[in-house]
Amino acid sequence: MTGAETDQTFRTAIVPAAGLGTRFLPTTKVVPKELLPVVDTPGIELVAGEAAESGAKRLVIVTSPGKEAVVGYFRGSPELEETLERKGKTALLEKVRRGPGLLDVEVAIQHEALGLGHAVAQAEPNLGPEDTCVAVLLPDDLVLPTGVLSRMAEVRAAHGGSVLCAFDVPREQISAYGVFDVAETADDDVKRVHGMVEKPAPDQAPSTLAAAGRYLLDRAIFDALGRITPGSGGELQLTDAVALLIEEGHPVHVVVHRGGRHDLGNPGGFLRAAVDFALEDPEYGPSLRTWLAERIGTLRS
Repeated sequence: MTGAETDQTFRTAIVPAAGLGTRFLPTTKVVPKELLPVVDTPGIELVAGEAAESGAKRLVIVTSPGKEAVVGYFRGSPELEETLERKGKTALLEKVRRGPGLLDVEVAIQHEALGLGHAVAQAEPNLGPEDTCVAVLLPDDLVLPTGVLSRMAEVRAAHGGSVLCAFDVPREQISAYGVFDVAETADDDVKRVHGMVEKPAPDQAPSTLAAAGRYLLDRAIFDALGRITPGSGGELQLTDAVALLIEEGHPVHVVVHRGGRHDLGNPGGFLRAAVDFALEDPEYGPSLRTWLAERIGTLRS
C-alpha cells in the first residue's frame, strides 16, 4: 500500500439524490433536478468530480424509484461514443466519457422521503469493512473552489471523529441556517463542535458558522442514525445523529471554508451558478460578459 493510500481517510462518497425537485416543476416531472446542466455539465457530475478529486473511488447515489436516470448518467453510451468518434468529434467524446470515468457508481434506493438522515442510512449496505468513514456531499451545494473535502480529511487524520464544512455567514443572515456552537483550536479555520442550533435568531446564534453540504462522517454515524427518533414530519435528521455522537463524546470538528458556494436547490441559485460558470468558460464567457454589461446598462437607464 502506498503512502497516498494510507493517508486517504475515505474511499466512498454518498450523494443523496432522492428528492422530487418540486421547486423546479414542471421540468422535474421527467428530468431529475440533479441532471439539470450548469452550462453543459449536470450538477451531480460537478459534485462527483469533487469527490473523485478528493480521493474517493466509489460514489453511492441514494435515489428514489423513478429517478434511475441519475445513476444511468454515469454509465457508458457505446453507440453515442462510437458515433462521435466516427465523426471526429473528439472534444464532445471526452465530455461524454468524463462522468462515467470519474469513479465507480452504485445505487441505493430510498423508498420513502423520510429525511436526510434516513437517506444516508440507506447507503450503509453498500459499504465494506474498509469504510471507516464516508463523505456525504449534498448535490444542491456547490462549494467553491473545490478541495474542502481534502482539508476535512486532514482534520480527521489529526483529530479523529467526524468533520463538517462551515461558512462564516453575516450575523444578520444567520437565521436561515443551521449554526454551530464551537470552541477554538490552534487553527483559526478549525473549530471543535459542541452542538448545533437550527435557524436561531441573530442575537441568539452561538456563532456565525453555518453548515454547508459537505460531511466527512465516522462509520459510527450509522449506529447513531439507528438510535435517533424522527423529528418534525417523521423525518430522521442527519444533524440529530451528529448531535447524539457529540453528546456521547465523539469528536466533531468543522473546517471553515473561505471560498464561495452556489445553491442548486432553487431556480434563483441555479441561475447564479450557471452565469458564474459560463463567465469562466472560454467559449461562452467573453460574449456573455459583454451581453450582461449591456443588459444591466439598459436596466439602469
